Amino acid sequence: MSKTLNVRVASVADALDRFEAAWHLATGRKAPAPLAVLSFAGLPLLLRTLTPARWELLKGLRRQGPTSIFALAKALRRDYKNVHTDVAALTAIGLIEKTGKAEIKIGYESIRCELRL
Repeated sequence: MSKTLNVRVASVADALDRFEAAWHLATGRKAPAPLAVLSFAGLPLLLRTLTPARWELLKGLRRQGPTSIFALAKALRRDYKNVHTDVAALTAIGLIEKTGKAEIKIGYESIRCELRL
């Protein structure tokens, strides 16, 4: 089964509308399929969070599979401190997960991005 994260640029009102729709759908019926959504208040915030370096980090982690931050930094040929900072930021928003063995991994097979005007 493919786990997809949906990244959106949307207002708080849009998120509340999605919650209300899911609530009504679930009331008295079978619960809707779970949907993983990460919303950003605007495109500038999205671009500050998912920088090109962080995107390359995600791709490198996907290629390597669960690994340590040190091993990832070495594979990416980046400074450990910078990789650690990026991993912390991506972990805080749920794009990277920590395992019980001081390793990190990506919890999604794909990321779908939706930008609404």
